[in-house]
Amino acid sequence: MGTELLPFVFTSGWASGVNAYAVVLVLGLAERFFSVTQIPAVLGRIDVLIAAGVLFVIELVADKIPFLDTAWDTVHTVIRPAVGATIGYLVGHQTAGLDAAFTAAAGGVSALASHLVKAGLRVAVNTSPEPASNILVSSTEDVLAVGVTTLAIHHAYVAAGIAGVLLVIGAVVAVLAVRRVVGLKRRYDTWGAAHDLAPRDSP
Repeated sequence: MGTELLPFVFTSGWASGVNAYAVVLVLGLAERFFSVTQIPAVLGRIDVLIAAGVLFVIELVADKIPFLDTAWDTVHTVIRPAVGATIGYLVGHQTAGLDAAFTAAAGGVSALASHLVKAGLRVAVNTSPEPASNILVSSTEDVLAVGVTTLAIHHAYVAAGIAGVLLVIGAVVAVLAVRRVVGLKRRYDTWGAAHDLAPRDSP
């Protein structure tokens, strides 16, 4: 894989921050059935594939239910970066040219960054009273995570470029969305205070 190692690790880390189980599943299936050399053999083990598949299905459902997705994201604040770092370590460990600790850090940091963007965006989306927007955003995230990870297997630089652009766009959208929610809450609080609707202390 050579010079494509780092962009591959960055991309898999970004995708892990969005849907870690989808990344493990895609990479594991590629290793198992297509013998892709840059993918660690451990990811293609049957037990790993089964576990990743089950967890992927659970996340597929949990991530589309308003407020349950926020709780799920909170739990995965540790898990997603850990998966990204582990994949980075395993990939780097196979190649003498790069230190495995460096690739582990790269995978973990990129996973944490994309996870924070995802979590922030979903908090904003959950303010919508209907579930359709939540389902649409979640489905888009799943497709992007699977698609970019698959692309990274053979076109690491292209996939890394796409992942980088998506990370920046996602961060901007998440910040704007959270600011909008905060602004709406402030206006609602101001309106409530003006109409004497502020919560009163219990006697």
